[in-house]
Amino acid sequence: MTLFRDDLNDTIAQIQVSTIRQFDEEVSAIPDMVKLTLGEPDFNTPQHVKDAAKDAIDHNFSHYTGMAGLLELREAAANFQAKKYGNHYDAKDQVLVTVGATEAIATALTTICNPGDAIIIPSPIFPAYIPIIQEARATPLFMDTGVNDFVITPKMVDDFIAAHPDEHFKGIVLNYPNNPTGVTYVEDEVKALAACFKRHNLWVVSDEIYSELTYGSDHVSIANYIPEETILINGLSKSHAMTGWRIGFLFASKELTAQMKKVHQYYVTAATTIAQKAGIEALTNGIDDALPMRAEYQKRRDFVYQVMNGLGFKIARPTGAFYIFAKIPAGFNQDSMAFCKDLARKNHLAIIPGTGFGAEGEGYVRLSYAASMEKLQKAMDRLTAYMQAPENKQV
Repeated sequence: MTLFRDDLNDTIAQIQVSTIRQFDEEVSAIPDMVKLTLGEPDFNTPQHVKDAAKDAIDHNFSHYTGMAGLLELREAAANFQAKKYGNHYDAKDQVLVTVGATEAIATALTTICNPGDAIIIPSPIFPAYIPIIQEARATPLFMDTGVNDFVITPKMVDDFIAAHPDEHFKGIVLNYPNNPTGVTYVEDEVKALAACFKRHNLWVVSDEIYSELTYGSDHVSIANYIPEETILINGLSKSHAMTGWRIGFLFASKELTAQMKKVHQYYVTAATTIAQKAGIEALTNGIDDALPMRAEYQKRRDFVYQVMNGLGFKIARPTGAFYIFAKIPAGFNQDSMAFCKDLARKNHLAIIPGTGFGAEGEGYVRLSYAASMEKLQKAMDRLTAYMQAPENKQV
C-alpha cells in the first residue's frame, strides 16, 4: 500500500486538471454523443509530411538532435515567419524547437517569472498559462476583456495597471487568434498594443499558434513592432494538423533565447527527431498547407454562426482559430456548467462551459467547429431542439 505524503510542492495542490479535459471525459461516457469540445483539427496530416517522417525512420534518424533542435528546421521556421508575417529571426540563436506550443509556453513563462511578479492574463483565455505562472511563484492577474467584446485596448491595459499600484507587473500573455473567443486583431490594433506594452516595460508572451487560421485579413504579429520585448510562440499543430507530432517554436532575442534554452533543455532535452524531420517538410514544401483547411473552416464558421445567432446567442467577432464563444441567451440557465451538462444529458451534444476559460467566461459556451459539416449539422440540429424545448427555459 502506498501512503500519500503531503510534503509535495504546495503550488501543485492548488492546480486542477483543466475543466475542458474534465468535462470532455465526463460527457464522453454518454452514448451517441456529438462532441465539439477539444481544439483539434479534424483534418489529417498532409501525406507529404507523413512521407517525410517515414523516410526519416528508414534512414535511422532516431538519435537526439541538439537542444535547440535541427538547424534545418529552425531555418525553415525562421523563413516561414519572415515570408508569412515579416518577422526576422536568426535561426542559429533566436529560434528553439519545442515539444509543442505547450512546452514553449512553459519555457517562456518559467524563464521570465520571479516570485512576486504579476502577469496580466486577458480573460477569458485558454487556461494552460495560469498554472505555469503559479508554479513559478508569480501571480496571474485577470483582466476582463468581455467589456469590449474580448478585444484588448491600450486604455484597458493602462487602467488595469493603474488599479493595481502595488503589483510588480512583469508581462502579459497575448493569445491571438484567441482561444476560446476566435477574436483576432488587425494591424492598427496590434501597433497600438505594442506601443502600450513597451511603455509599461512588459514582456509579451505572444501565443500565435492559430496565425494561419484567420478570416478576412492576414495575421499581424506583434513581434513586427516590439521584437525585443516579444516572446513569440508558434507551431505546427493547427497550421498543418499535426497536434500529435508535438512540434512548437519559440522566437525571441538572442539573449533571451539563450536563457530559455537552459529551461528547455532540463524540461525535455530536445523535441522528437522524426517529428522534426517531418516539420522541415511541412514548413518548406508545405508552407501553404493551411490554406485549404482555412477555407473549409470559414464555411463551417459561417454555418455555425448563422444557426447560433438565430437561436439568440450573442457571439463576438470570430475572425480566427476555429471556435465560437457565445453568450447563453436570456431565459436559459446562465450557469455555463449547468447549461452544458443539461444539454449533454438531454440532447447528447457536448460543448465547453465558459468557466473553463476563467471566471470571466461565465454565462458563455465554447464550441469547436473543427469538425465535418455533417457532424456540425447534427450538432446544430440538437442544439436547436434543446433551445426550442419549453422545459429548458428558466421560469
